[in-house]
Amino acid sequence: MEPKLGNPQNTIEIIKKYNFVFQKKYGQNFLIDTHVLDKIIAAANITKNDMVLEIGPGIGTMTQYLAKAAGQVVAVEIDDNLIPILEDTLNDCHNVTVIHDDILKVDISQLAVQYNHGRPIKIVANLPYYITTPIIMSLFEKDVPIHNITVMVQKEVADRMQVGPGSKDYGALSLAVQYYAKPYLVANVPPNCFLPRPKVGSAVIRLTRYLKPPVIVQDSKLMFQLIRASFNQRRKTLQNGLYNYPELSFSKEQIATAIADLGLPSAVRGETLTLTQFAQLADRFCEISGKI
Repeated sequence: MEPKLGNPQNTIEIIKKYNFVFQKKYGQNFLIDTHVLDKIIAAANITKNDMVLEIGPGIGTMTQYLAKAAGQVVAVEIDDNLIPILEDTLNDCHNVTVIHDDILKVDISQLAVQYNHGRPIKIVANLPYYITTPIIMSLFEKDVPIHNITVMVQKEVADRMQVGPGSKDYGALSLAVQYYAKPYLVANVPPNCFLPRPKVGSAVIRLTRYLKPPVIVQDSKLMFQLIRASFNQRRKTLQNGLYNYPELSFSKEQIATAIADLGLPSAVRGETLTLTQFAQLADRFCEISGKI
């Protein structure tokens, strides 16, 4: 079927037909711009050989576009009130399965087995601000078989995902995303492309999963603890940040030694370190604590 819901009039019609009320707790903003929808499909590089997981299909706008481009679409929606609407708008999309659940509770690896023989899947989503990071990190950390993730997020979050040291947007999310995937900014999307209009600008970003991380590290869990500790209190030196972080139990001497061994000044701040340097720091702590 030809997608109809990229048209604002058709979107408004459906909302009125079902007396749908936007839920603030779910951060619902529906896309009403066909150019943006086309860009998302193109950026995700979706073909008939692909299974696509859509997170938060809303009234099915993007889902209609995905159904036309992909072999199989599985859409996970948390809002009870949208399920009957999706049954209506996706009635003619025979390659779409709607699952009524919270994406953070769904076994996505099992879906990949069930619908794609365990092969890597592509993920597309229009993510509300409050849950962007938990969803992205959950997808990476659970080792779900993913080819790429193409998501609409708040512009500020998209900026954070792709910047390097020295930028005010650089932080734990930047390093985590760049450890697992290669970020690519697809498009900036102004508020008037949504219904209702959000107060902030959005952006589409594609994260292409690395087959192997760009840095080798003995203990990635420790590396991410160091990263979180470094950005937990940005104004502190790296040394103080690591010493005061409850998940780490290194002495002041061990921390000072590890930092010095990397050739860094004692007053260095965590926000100046690259991913490679955090990996080296984690390896040094493993040596110091006798884990290697």
